[in-house]
Amino acid sequence: MKKQTAMNRDWIATARTLSQALPYLQRYEDAVVVVKFGGHAMGDDEAMEMFARDIVLMRQVGVNPVIVHGGGPMINEMLDRLAIKSEFVNGKRVTDAATVEVVEMVLSGRVNKHIVQAIGSQGGKGVGLSGKDAKLMICEPTDPSLGLVGTPVEIDTSILRAMFAADIIPVIAPLGMGRNGETFNVNGDTAAGAIAAALKADRLLLLTDVAGVKNAAGEVVTELTATQIREMTADGTIAGGMIPKTETALMAIDGGVRAAVILDGRAPNATLLELFTEHGAGSIIRKG
Repeated sequence: MKKQTAMNRDWIATARTLSQALPYLQRYEDAVVVVKFGGHAMGDDEAMEMFARDIVLMRQVGVNPVIVHGGGPMINEMLDRLAIKSEFVNGKRVTDAATVEVVEMVLSGRVNKHIVQAIGSQGGKGVGLSGKDAKLMICEPTDPSLGLVGTPVEIDTSILRAMFAADIIPVIAPLGMGRNGETFNVNGDTAAGAIAAALKADRLLLLTDVAGVKNAAGEVVTELTATQIREMTADGTIAGGMIPKTETALMAIDGGVRAAVILDGRAPNATLLELFTEHGAGSIIRKG
């Protein structure tokens, strides 16, 4: 009897959660949400399955999700296996012709198709592409000393909008095309921010391995303005690996994205909690 009562409570709680989600489901109907997927979740089969299920559910309730993924650890593993040594300038890898060939093989092949397969296994229609396809992402060199590392300068969203109309979930590898046809390796966060801005996305979700942006006391700040982010960066509160994340968020917001969220991709159902619950997840950054 106790077990049955506990189950009834669980069912009631589930029904209440679904009921409370209704305003958020209505609010995000037909909205574009760009999700940068990377970190721990990419290498964990269970986390990948949960992420794919959440993305398929988002599409099922009328959201237009776009996934932009990373793959740094997989690239490093393949470079080591092929005995391709890398040079570094100020701590950043130089991407030469041999390296970019491996980057494209790993990102557009192994990583991209693994995500597409996970989406398919959950009943969704995922299609993999890179920034080179349909000239989605035209790039220029970020820094000549870094070789074939690119910064997006033109984004053509027509292929993505065609996919939305066909109920397809785009899964994008962060590779771009140069004006002379060369292949550029693009930072995953940078690519996601540029694509989100070009789409005027409602949300840019940057999934990381931390809970969000922390204040000087080490506490996660759930709501921030662009001005606060700049102040926290100037005084050293935001430092290290969080700086490029917040810079991407600011770039996206300046480009027309309604809000960017930095959240822990390891947390179960993180994207659903952020979009469809009152308390959200991680740190949301808005213009101001």
